[in-house]
Amino acid sequence: MMRSKTSLALLLAATSLAGAGTALAESAYPDEPVEFIVPWSPGGGSDTLMRVVANHAEAHLEQPLPVINMPGVSGTTGLKELSRRDADGYTIGQVHEGLLVAHHTGLTPLNYDDFEPVAAVTQSPQYLTVPADAPYETFGEFVDYAQDNPGEVRFGVTLGGVPHIHAAMMEEAEDLQFRYVGFEGTGPRVRALVGGHIDAAIGDVSSAGEFVKNGDLRFLAVGSAERQSETPEVPTFAELGHPELKLNIIRGILAPAGTPEERIATLASALEAMTQDEGFADAIHNAGASVAFKGPQAFGEYLETSDATIERLSGKLAR
Repeated sequence: MMRSKTSLALLLAATSLAGAGTALAESAYPDEPVEFIVPWSPGGGSDTLMRVVANHAEAHLEQPLPVINMPGVSGTTGLKELSRRDADGYTIGQVHEGLLVAHHTGLTPLNYDDFEPVAAVTQSPQYLTVPADAPYETFGEFVDYAQDNPGEVRFGVTLGGVPHIHAAMMEEAEDLQFRYVGFEGTGPRVRALVGGHIDAAIGDVSSAGEFVKNGDLRFLAVGSAERQSETPEVPTFAELGHPELKLNIIRGILAPAGTPEERIATLASALEAMTQDEGFADAIHNAGASVAFKGPQAFGEYLETSDATIERLSGKLAR
C-alpha cells in the first residue's frame, strides 16, 4: 500500500514538473528572432516605416525582427508566403488596405480574415504628387489639364492596390480619365515620377518628401482631414471641395492563421509598448507618418469595416 502511494506521489510530482516546464517554455516566447515579411520593395513607404517598427520593437520583444522584402503582385506575394508559414509566432507580415483591394479585384484569393490580426501601428496621409516641372502647379490646374487631355495623364499606381483606388476616387470626383502605369510599391513609382516617366502618382512624405524638398516633385493636395505639419502649404482635398477624398493608409501586422492567442497577445503587447516610446513616435513622424496603435480586436474590426467599403468601390478598377 505504501509503495502504491509513493508511486502515485512520484507520478503527480512528475506531471506537475512537466506542466511547469511547459508553462516556462511558453513564457519564454519568443526565444529566437521573429521574421518580419514586408511585401513591398525597399525604399517605399511600407519598407521605410516597417524598418522603424522592426528596429524599435526589438527592445520590447527582446528578439530581433529581421525585415524580409518580398514584393510582387501588388503586395500579395509576401502575404501568400506568410499564409504558408508555421503558425508559431515566429513569422509576421505587414499589411495595409492594399490586400483588401487586391482581393476584391481578383488578384488574390487571400483576404484579411485568412490571417490573425496582431496590431495596427502607423497611419500615412496620401498626397497627389507630380513632377515639379509639370504644366500644373495646383490641384485645380491639374484637373483642368486632365479634363482637356483625357487618357493622356500617365498616373503611376500599384495596379489593384490602394493607390489605384485612390486615383479612381479622384477620377470619379472630377470626371477625369487617367492612363494607369503599374509599379510594385511606392519607391519605384516615386522614382519613375522623378525620372519623368509618369505624370502623377499617389505618394507620401516618407517616400516622396525629400524629393519635394529638393525641388524634384510637388505635392498638390493631401487626403487627411487637416493640413499636415510637415507640409503646411499643401491644401487638403476637403479644402478644395472634395471632403469625400479621404486618402490614408493604415499599416499593421498580421500572423498566420492559427497562431496561438497568447503569442498574438505577446506580440501586440510589445508593439503597444513600442508605440508609447517618444523615440519611436519621433522616428515615425520623421518618416512622414504618425503612430496609430490598434490591438488585435480593434485592428480586426478596422479591417472588417474597410473591407466592406473597398468591396463597394473596387468595381471602379475593372477597366
